[in-house]
Amino acid sequence: MGKNVGGSPFDSNELAAIDQKQAMAKRCSHEGVVAGAKAAVVASIATAIPTMASARWLPWAKANLNYTAQALIISTVGGAAYFIVADKTILAAARRNSFNKPSISDEL
Repeated sequence: MGKNVGGSPFDSNELAAIDQKQAMAKRCSHEGVVAGAKAAVVASIATAIPTMASARWLPWAKANLNYTAQALIISTVGGAAYFIVADKTILAAARRNSFNKPSISDEL
C-alpha cells in the first residue's frame, strides 16, 4: 500500500475510476445537448412556416394570433423538442455505457 500523500481516503485506482465515470457522464450529456439542439432547430423551422403562413392567410388566425402568440407557439415546440430529444439521447447513452463497463486496465 502506497503512502497517502494528499490525505485522500481513496487510492489511485478509485480516483481513476471516478475520473472515468465523470468523463463518461460529460460525454453522454454533451451528446444529448447536441442532439437536442439539432431537434430544436428542425422543430422550430417546421413549426414556424405553417404558423406564420396561417397567421397571414387564415381569417381566424389573422384575427387571434398576434406576433407574441406566434413566437410562443414556435418557441414552445422548439423547447419541447430540445428536452425530449436530449433526455432520450442521454438515457440511451447511459444505457449503452452501463452494459459495457470498461475496466481501468483497458484504459491504461
